Amino acid sequence: MGALGCTVLVFALFFQCHSRSVQNPMFRSKRFQDDAWSDPNDCSRTRQPFVLSNPYNFSLDIRIPGVIPTESDSYFCMAVPVPTSQEAYIVDFVPHATMDTAHHMILYGCQTPYATQGYWDCGKELGTCRDQAKIMYAWARNAPPTKLPKDVGFKVGGNTRVNYFVLQIHYGDVKNFRDHHRDCSGLTLRMTSKRQPFIAGMYLMMSVDTVIPPGKKVTNADIACTYPSSPMYPFAFRTHTHSLGKVVSGYRVRNGQWTQIGRQSPLLPQAFYPVTNTIDVRNGDILAARCVFTGEGRTTITQIGGTSNDEMCNFYIMYYMDNTHAVPYMNCGDDGSSELFRNIPSEANIPIPVSPDHMMSMKHESAPQKDIVELQEPKREEEVLDQGAHLVEVSDWPEADLQLGQVSGLALNSDGDLIIFHRGDHRWGMTSFNFNGVYQQKDLGPIQQSTIMVVDPVKGKVLKASGRNMFYMPHGITTDKDDNYWLTDVALHQVFKLSSDGKDRPLLVLGEAFEPGSDKQHFCQPTDVTVDPVTGNIYVSDGYCNSRILKFSPEGKYISHWGAGSSDRKRRASFLIPHSLTFLPDKRELCVADRDHGRIQCFMADTGEFVKEIKKEQFGGEVFAIAYLPVQGGLIYAVNGVPPDGQVAPLQGFVINYSTKEILDSFSPDTQEFKLPHDIVVTADGSVFVGDAASDSVMKFVQSAKAEHRSVKKGGIEVQEIEETETFVQADLKPLPKLPAQRPVAAVQKMQEPSQKQLQQPAAPEEKQTTKTAANQSAQGMSTTIITTLLLVPLVLVIAAGVCIRWRRGRMYTDDCQVKLEPSGSAGGILGKLRGKAAGSLNLGNFFASHKGYTRQGFDRLSTEGSDLEKDEEDGTDSENEEYSAPPVPGPSS
Repeated sequence: MGALGCTVLVFALFFQCHSRSVQNPMFRSKRFQDDAWSDPNDCSRTRQPFVLSNPYNFSLDIRIPGVIPTESDSYFCMAVPVPTSQEAYIVDFVPHATMDTAHHMILYGCQTPYATQGYWDCGKELGTCRDQAKIMYAWARNAPPTKLPKDVGFKVGGNTRVNYFVLQIHYGDVKNFRDHHRDCSGLTLRMTSKRQPFIAGMYLMMSVDTVIPPGKKVTNADIACTYPSSPMYPFAFRTHTHSLGKVVSGYRVRNGQWTQIGRQSPLLPQAFYPVTNTIDVRNGDILAARCVFTGEGRTTITQIGGTSNDEMCNFYIMYYMDNTHAVPYMNCGDDGSSELFRNIPSEANIPIPVSPDHMMSMKHESAPQKDIVELQEPKREEEVLDQGAHLVEVSDWPEADLQLGQVSGLALNSDGDLIIFHRGDHRWGMTSFNFNGVYQQKDLGPIQQSTIMVVDPVKGKVLKASGRNMFYMPHGITTDKDDNYWLTDVALHQVFKLSSDGKDRPLLVLGEAFEPGSDKQHFCQPTDVTVDPVTGNIYVSDGYCNSRILKFSPEGKYISHWGAGSSDRKRRASFLIPHSLTFLPDKRELCVADRDHGRIQCFMADTGEFVKEIKKEQFGGEVFAIAYLPVQGGLIYAVNGVPPDGQVAPLQGFVINYSTKEILDSFSPDTQEFKLPHDIVVTADGSVFVGDAASDSVMKFVQSAKAEHRSVKKGGIEVQEIEETETFVQADLKPLPKLPAQRPVAAVQKMQEPSQKQLQQPAAPEEKQTTKTAANQSAQGMSTTIITTLLLVPLVLVIAAGVCIRWRRGRMYTDDCQVKLEPSGSAGGILGKLRGKAAGSLNLGNFFASHKGYTRQGFDRLSTEGSDLEKDEEDGTDSENEEYSAPPVPGPSS
C-alpha cells in the first residue's frame, strides 16, 4: 500500500505540473525569464536561447554576445533565424538593456542578413540586411516593455520574407566601458504559432534632410505622407531624436482636421507609449509629424545622421491591421509642405515639462541643456499666431459695375492687371452649335462690344478695353512675356494673337474661320491657349469636339500633339473636354483641366510625356479651370463645375499642393454663390479672381486667417478658440455637400456650356441641370424625412414605455391595486437589455462595448439616469452590477 501511495503521489505531482504548463502557456517562459539573466552586463551565465512552453507557445532570446565597444557611436548587429519554417507570431517583447551602456536598439526582420554567425559592425560599411530591413521593435533610454493588444502579433516565418531577426545596438559613449565589462544587451520575443486575427506593423516617419543652423533657437522638421493602404489602427507610438530634439508630435489629418496620435519629449524614456486617441487611418488620410530642435550650443550646422553629433527625427507608429490584407511595414520620408503645417495644432511647438529627475541626459551629448520653455517661445508665437490662410471673398470688389457678358476667360499682364475676356451680348445656348460643332448664329455678326477689358485688380476700375467686332463666342485667354493677348473663339474655331496696344490687329491666327476639323491646320471649338515663357511655343487645348493638346512654334508651325495620359496604359481614358491649360515654368510642365473627367493631368511641356494626375472626390466629377503659382513647391488653383448628370459636390475653388496632391484650402463666395465658375487666375501675392459665365461677373478672393484656427491670448498663453473644438467633435462625420439654395426652375435663365454628350443631343443644358438638381433636392428632402421618422419611432416607443411604467408603478402602491412589477414582462426588461440589467441608468459604455471596434472608455460617464425613486433606492456600491441593479420588488399590500 505504501508503494502504491507513493506511485499515486508521484503521478499526481507530474500531472499537476503538466496541467499548470498547459493552463498557462507562458508559465515556463515566465520562469525562464525571471530566473535567467536580468542583468544585461552579466555575460557569465549560459543561456538557453529557445524555450518551448507547449506545442504552440515559445520564447526566443536574442542577445549581443558579450561585446566591448572600442569607440563611441558603435553599431553592432547580430542575426538569429526565426525558429520555425512555418508562420509564427510575436506577441510580446521583453528588452534587456540599460542606458548606461546602450543608447538604443532596434529589432529588424528580413530574409537575408549581412551575416548569420557572430556579430558585425553595422554602422560603417555593412548594414543590417542585404534585402529590405523591416523595423519590428525599437527601444531606447530605459524603456518599459511594449505590450501588444490581445489577438495582435507580428507575423514572421513562412512566406513573410522575415526569416531572420537582426538585432542592432547603438553604443554611445565608449567611456561607459572603461572597466572593460562585456555587454549582453538584447531582448526576449514571446511567440506563438497560433494564427492571430490581427497583424501588427510599424509605420516609420523620418526626416532625411533637415538642417539645424547653429545658435538658432527653433528649427522644425516636418514630415507628411498620404496614406495609401487598407485601414490601420495605431495603438502605440515612439519618438526618437538625439540631444537637440525637444518635442516630437504625430497626427492624422482627415478633411483638414488634425487628430493627435502621440506627442512626447525625447528627453523622456524613448519607449513605445499608448496612442493619445483611439483612431483609424484610412486611404487618403495624411499622416504628419513634426520634430522641434534647437541649435543653441552648437557652433556648426547639424544634419540628420547616425552619430550622436548628428540628429535624428523619427516618429514610429505601431499599428495593427486585419490579417487578410495586412502590410507589415511602411515608411514616410517626404517633407511636409509649409501650407499644410500652417494648420498644425499649436501644441506641437509647446514643450512637455520634464523634471530633472526624469530627464535622461546622455553622457555623449555635446549640447548644453537649456530651459526648454524659453527655447520654444519664439517659435510658438510664430506658429500659433500664423495658423494658416484661407481665401475669402472681397465683397465690395469691383467698386463699380463692369457691365460684362458671359465671362469666359481671365488673364494677367506683366503689371499684374486683370484681363477679362467676355461675350458681350452673345450667349451660348442650346441652338448655338449643331452636332458637328458648327456655329449656327453667324447671322448675328461679331460681338460689337469690347470683349477684352483690362481692370485694376485693387479697385476693379476699367483701365482700357478692346476686341470690338472680332469675336463670335470668346472662350480662353492668356498673355505672353511681351503682354500680347492669346485668345480662342469656339465659334470661329480659331486661335488669335493680338497686340495689347488696343488696335485690335491680329499678329497671328491659327485655324480656319467657321471651319471645324481635326487635322494639323484645324481646330474644333478650341478651349484655351498658353505660351511657354522661355521658348515661346504655343499650346492649344482642342477642345469640345477633339480631345487633344497641340503644340506650335512661336511662328505658328505645328510641332506635335498628344492626348490624355495614364500611369496604367491599359486603363487610359481620353480627354473629355480639355477645358483649361496652365504652364508650370519652374517645372517645365503643362497641366490640363480635363473637365468632364474631373481631373487635372500634367505633362512634360517639351515632350508631352505624362507626369501625374490629380483627381479628388471634392471635385465632384468636373474641373473647369486651373491656374498655377510657383511658390511653396508649387500650388495649383482650380474651380469645379456641375456635371451633366447633376450636382454631386458644392461649387467651389481649391488650392492644391502640386507635390502631394493634397487640397490645402477650398473657398467660395460669401455674399453670392458660384453658378458657373469658368476660369481662374492667381496673382503673385496670392489673390485669386474667378470668372463666372452664368452670373456675368468676376469675383475676387484674398488671403485671410481661417476662422477655425484663430488664436487668442489668455493669461499670456496661446489657445485655440471654440470653433476648433466644434470642428473636432464632427471630425468623424462625413461632411455633407453644401448645396445651393433651391430656386424655381423658371427663374433660371443662364445657359451652361454643353458637354460632349450634349453636343450629340442638343438640349438646354442649364434647364436640364436645374430640373435634375430640383429632383435631387426633392429626393434628399424625402430621404431626410424618412430617416428622421425612423429615428423618432424608437424614441417615442421608449418614452411611451417609460410613461407606462410610471403609471403602473403609481397604481401599484394604491390600496386597490396589487399589481407586481415583473422585470421579464415590463418595459424595464427591454431597457435592461440595453443597460445590462433590468433597470437603472442606460450605460452607453455597456452598449457600445458589445459592438466590435468600440471602446468603453469615455462612455461609462454618459448615462441616462433613472427616476428619483430608483436613485434613492440604490445601495451606493462600487460594483457596476449593483449600481445598475433594479429596485427591489415591493411585497403585496395587506
